[in-house]
Amino acid sequence: MKIIVAGLNHKSAPIDIRERLAFDAADTIKALRELKNKFGNAEFMLFSTCNRVELYIAGPVSAQGLDGGELVKFLSEFKNISPDDFKEFLYIHQDADAVRHLLMVASSLDSMVVGESQIIAQVKESYSRACKAKSTGKVLNRLFHCGFATGKKVHTTTAISSGRVSVAGVAVELAMQLFVDVSTAKVVVIGAGEMSELLVQHFLHIDCKDITVVNRSYERALDMANHYGIRGQKWDQLHEQLITADIVVAAAATQDYLFEKDSFSRIADKHRGTLLIIDIAVPRNFAPAINELEDVYLYSVDDLSNVVDQNRRTREEDITRGMQIVDQSVNDFMNWFRARDIGPLIGKMKEEFAQIGQKELGRFFAGPRRQASCKEAAESMVKRIINCVSHCVINNVDDMAQKHGPAEAEKLINGIVKQAEQITSGQDNNGRAPS
Repeated sequence: MKIIVAGLNHKSAPIDIRERLAFDAADTIKALRELKNKFGNAEFMLFSTCNRVELYIAGPVSAQGLDGGELVKFLSEFKNISPDDFKEFLYIHQDADAVRHLLMVASSLDSMVVGESQIIAQVKESYSRACKAKSTGKVLNRLFHCGFATGKKVHTTTAISSGRVSVAGVAVELAMQLFVDVSTAKVVVIGAGEMSELLVQHFLHIDCKDITVVNRSYERALDMANHYGIRGQKWDQLHEQLITADIVVAAAATQDYLFEKDSFSRIADKHRGTLLIIDIAVPRNFAPAINELEDVYLYSVDDLSNVVDQNRRTREEDITRGMQIVDQSVNDFMNWFRARDIGPLIGKMKEEFAQIGQKELGRFFAGPRRQASCKEAAESMVKRIINCVSHCVINNVDDMAQKHGPAEAEKLINGIVKQAEQITSGQDNNGRAPS
């Protein structure tokens, strides 16, 4: 059994590659079901956000599809992208490295904005989709619950999540750096999802009062507007809103650009003054060439790196402490993962011990002692002795697993089981009947 993660993120791949490989909720479930149908003895979880696309796998070493080439092939065929377009950006981690990667992701230590609080909710949502697709199993279930617990511990025992630690927060930080008085700017938020709501919250926090949400579903735009005391507009009013905006923050879910350079140039011609566009959607809402238009400044999620770097430098101590927590969790999980096959052997050992006890009781309560009144008490006593002996053996097995590895512990318990089987079958280690 191996654990593998294959993927790419904001550090390994540019945004134009990430957006081509991005999975929405429907595609995620469809892909997981295809993988599970093809490789029934393996477990899968697919995680896709604006900053990463990752496939987690747990399965037998001999299972097809658990090597890098097969994973590249699957992503290529599912997304209709040539492998040559993205395989150089792909990373593949195995076993402890894969576990560490997931725990760092869940703890936001691998995020573009270290300490962001949204990542754990995104991991939980993706895990929920995998459960819906019935593509997980014992190993990935335990791994992701370990990730949830580790992420919670990192965030509650360090100050890593203090300050502006979301992509939305960093977008607002950029606006504050570029505008003398950002509170007087007209802000247009495209989209009414979770990220858009975070953007609204951040802008309100810095006293922005002129905020308009534009969304394909006017009802959702109105719901958000009424909740936060801002304005909501219909989708067909988007062009008019952009003409009078100072800051546009785009977070709409879409597979294609909302605006190309040519179409947006007509809006830019009518606009007066500087227009800041922060496009944090993946796939992007605005074509990169729009940045070439006069007085238009377009930033994608990858362009927020300067603010992100400042964020990371102020959290170095918390990052170090977070990594210590992650490393301990990795060790605990890998001890379980490597020793998980010992459990059935321990069960077998206890069963053999019980048979030895029954055999000895049978020998003792034979003949004249068959109807002895102390028989029930003796049976209880033997059962307690077996439990105590089993407990001592298990403690030694656990100690050996910690000091010498699960493989040596498995050898020890396997040897004990074989010796117990010989005793119950009436033979000693040399094949003779015990005296």
